[in-house]
Amino acid sequence: MSAIATRRWKRVEYERMVECGIFQPGEHLELLDGLLVLREPQSEPHVIALLKSQTALQRAFGAGWHVRPAAPVALDDDSEPEPDLAVVPGEPDDYLPGHPSHPALVVEVALTSLAMDREYKSSLYARAGIADSWIVNLVDRVVEVRRRPVVSEGAPYRFAYAELTVFGPGDAVAPLAMPTAFVAVADLLPRA
Repeated sequence: MSAIATRRWKRVEYERMVECGIFQPGEHLELLDGLLVLREPQSEPHVIALLKSQTALQRAFGAGWHVRPAAPVALDDDSEPEPDLAVVPGEPDDYLPGHPSHPALVVEVALTSLAMDREYKSSLYARAGIADSWIVNLVDRVVEVRRRPVVSEGAPYRFAYAELTVFGPGDAVAPLAMPTAFVAVADLLPRA
């Protein structure tokens, strides 16, 4: 059997389809390396962790920073993921001309999407040079912090993070962009 021909999309094409209303209301998609990918439905523990993480990170970063929940990030010509949280400088209106392209921190909240977030989305963020990528891992009740993007031929998008540190509920972690602002891991997780 011969291979099936597929077509990859560019970010500008994807944004135009969104503007034209091509997708169904409530259809949760994101563009990952030219492919349209369905986002994980959000369970209540996912929503709680997302809201708690947004509050904790806004408190840690403070004025001059905006914590964007589940909003597009224009990583490159082929990718416009929607991380659960992206911390960017400025105010929301600063991004009216276009989505931010280089967040100081991206956070994925993972329950059923843990494997996808670890392998594919982490590789995509590393390829984009995002220095600080966190996964609020609801399965193991930890925060996985990935740093130092490097070329990695075995990774899906040829990039990975050289450092992985896992923080438990009794730990605190400081974002690279705000090294004196420690965030308690327990403040990111739903109650046990």
